Amino acid sequence: AFRALCTRDKLLAAYGQRLVRLSTANTYSYRKVDVPFQEYVEQLLKPQDPTALGSDTLYFFGDNNFTEWGPLFQRYVPPPFRIPGTSGAYSFGIAGSGSGVPFHWHGPGYSEVIFGRKRWFLYPPDKTPHFHPNETTLAWLQHTYPTLPPAERPLECTLRPGEILYFPDRWWHATLNLDTSVFISTFLG
Repeated sequence: AFRALCTRDKLLAAYGQRLVRLSTANTYSYRKVDVPFQEYVEQLLKPQDPTALGSDTLYFFGDNNFTEWGPLFQRYVPPPFRIPGTSGAYSFGIAGSGSGVPFHWHGPGYSEVIFGRKRWFLYPPDKTPHFHPNETTLAWLQHTYPTLPPAERPLECTLRPGEILYFPDRWWHATLNLDTSVFISTFLG
């Protein structure tokens, strides 16, 4: 039911005129921009420019008004994964191919792909990746990744619709949307 509500047409019909908060796609997400959801889908949801900086790339993930988007999130059935003593907070996202979030870390959680494919790169907490915080994941993949010796490469996987990845506490991770993707993450705190 949740997937059926997340098609382009259904989301535009339900939320097209509502404002969404976009974040810059750099490690620290400094800038926030509010735009109508329809404007984001029609004008900003496009393949990543490989030469763009993270601070110039707007990304729809998290920062949503959960009162307005509440009816959608109420239809989401989260996987039965739990860590004792934690509760989950949702972050919903829609992003164009080649976009993503560069390396960062936070508490534990899991991420599910609803549409599209999302590639993940992960390092354990004691192995800080080599990256520039304002470089997009696509630029890192094109320029830095090929120069890494095999022992310094991250753990990797690609999530497809219906697949879920658990990310442990304080693990470095970066994502790259291989297609226009719809996804939801649950942060455990």
